[in-house]
Amino acid sequence: MPSEVLPLIIKALIVIGAVMTMAGYAVLMERKIAGWIQGRPGPNRTQIPILGSIPVIGTFLTRLGVFQPAADGLKFLFKEDALPGHVNKFYYVLAPMIAFVPAMATMTVLPFGQYTGADGVTVPIVLANLDIGILFILAVSSLGVYGIILGGWAANSKYPFLGGIRASAQMISYELAMALSILPVFMWFGGTLNLHAVVQGQYQVWTIFAQPVSALIFLVALFAETNRLPFDMPESETDLVAGYNTEYGAFKFGLFFVAEYTHIIIGSGVFVALFLGGWTLPFVPIPDGIAGAIISIGIFLAKVFALVFFFMWIRWTLPRFRYDQVMNLGWKKLLPLAIANLVVYAIIIALIENLG
Repeated sequence: MPSEVLPLIIKALIVIGAVMTMAGYAVLMERKIAGWIQGRPGPNRTQIPILGSIPVIGTFLTRLGVFQPAADGLKFLFKEDALPGHVNKFYYVLAPMIAFVPAMATMTVLPFGQYTGADGVTVPIVLANLDIGILFILAVSSLGVYGIILGGWAANSKYPFLGGIRASAQMISYELAMALSILPVFMWFGGTLNLHAVVQGQYQVWTIFAQPVSALIFLVALFAETNRLPFDMPESETDLVAGYNTEYGAFKFGLFFVAEYTHIIIGSGVFVALFLGGWTLPFVPIPDGIAGAIISIGIFLAKVFALVFFFMWIRWTLPRFRYDQVMNLGWKKLLPLAIANLVVYAIIIALIENLG
């Protein structure tokens, strides 16, 4: 038993470290993209003394801001972690962890590459290849909102509490449309809920071309589920100071935002797997062996970061919606559209099967 568990633990630690690193550099990416869109420089002065003193390489890496995530992490770790006297202390401390853990747990069932052995058998590169992987992702990722709600309530302050209430209402409003939007996808691939099987089925045509409405609904709902502009109702600085995290600082504040960027990365990975062909390119075979595995992971990550860039581009382009506009879009536009889309594709798939 220990010999079987140890490799899984090692793989889990590697994937967790990779996702945490990606989340840290997603913050740098956001600040660089914001600076680019707004015509100003991003972080370009942070350096590590040993590496930063190297004449050419150190200056180049410093100006890229490569050391900024390390500086941010150390800053959050060593800042004074004040505990306000008016908060519910136990739940106040617990809330960031509840927001963080589901974000990290969802990555266990997301395949991000494939490996084809000498025997010709192709297996996904994933920690747990569940046949109901998408259900696990939807169920666990939706638990993250409890951390936001709990943080807002435990702060014993009106603005954080309103942010938590907004988060719960927004999650309910868009979770339904998101779930209904992906049902036609799995019907299209024979009823399987296995993400690896869905990716393999997109070798010739990506799902986004076969089901563009499903992709649009899922993408809009993903923006809302990750609380990204123009759907950042739980934070909304113009009317809630900083929303649910107003009373938070230091490392607990950092956990909330690591969870947010992790949700963005995992959500982008799910969208890539469902609609953008995962690690496949149309009519381009993935080689066998280790080289093929590395290439498939590279293709998948390139698509994920392209989608993360799109998230950030939208944030610094569109203004924030009003709260009533967010609710109307979720209940009066996306939900009826998702239901109609499901009915239409159910009819189309039934006709294809009967005619075939």
